Formats: sequence, structure tokens, C-alpha cells
Amino acid sequence: MPQTALELFGLFTSAFISSTIAPGGSEAVLAYLVSAGHSPVVQLLAVATVGNTLGALTTWGLGILAAKKLPLATLLPEKRQKTLAFVSRNGLWTLLFTWLPIVGDALCFAGGWLKLPFWPACLLIFLGKLGRYAAIAWLFN
Repeated sequence: MPQTALELFGLFTSAFISSTIAPGGSEAVLAYLVSAGHSPVVQLLAVATVGNTLGALTTWGLGILAAKKLPLATLLPEKRQKTLAFVSRNGLWTLLFTWLPIVGDALCFAGGWLKLPFWPACLLIFLGKLGRYAAIAWLFN
């Protein structure tokens, strides 16, 4: 596999993992690849954003599954209950902030749990993550 393809695969994998409940460092990977200049910045942005969005949607799916297994929100840990209440109160637009460290995963989980409209949620998650990665690419370009 050519070096560029390996770099893109690594970026996608890092971005995907970073947006699930597992920790990751996709921002550092993107910053390195942008500064290295081996691939067009637009390509790097697309790979990172799609990977991170798909990871977020995996967390979204976990929220849906958890809601089926534990239909009473009171059975969740207090932190998750607070996030559910926040998303329920503020609605779909909170998903623009899924790019934030730590709380972003919880927002995705809550969106799935609350069964917010899927396609608008995908768009908002994608836009938030694109904005974060665009800022990183701009800083390191």
C-alpha cells in the first residue's frame, strides 16, 4: 500500500476511534499530515471529518441500543442523565458541539437515546466536526 494511502487510512482510523468512547488523537494526526504536505488539505479534511462523523454515529447507535436495554433514564449514571436532560432541553442544535472533547461523545449518545431526527443530526455532527478540523488544518498549513 502506498505511503499516502497508509497515512489516509491512519487518519481515518484515528478520527473514527477519537469519536467513539475510546480516546484518540486525530487532531495531532491531522496537524502532522497537513504540515507534512503529502496530501491535499481538502482530502485530509474529508477523510478526518468522515471518519470522525462515522465514529460519532457509532456512539449515536450505542445510545439507541442503551435506550432499548435501559428504557428508564434514571438507570443511567448521573453524568449521562445530565447530558440527556441538556440535549432534551436544547434540542438538535446541541449536536453542533459534538466536536468538543469529552462532552461530544455524551452528546452523540444522548442524541441516539432521545431518537433525535437522524439526517439533520448527521448534518449538524458533520458540520461541527468539519469546523474543528478546518481550524486545525488552517493553523498547521
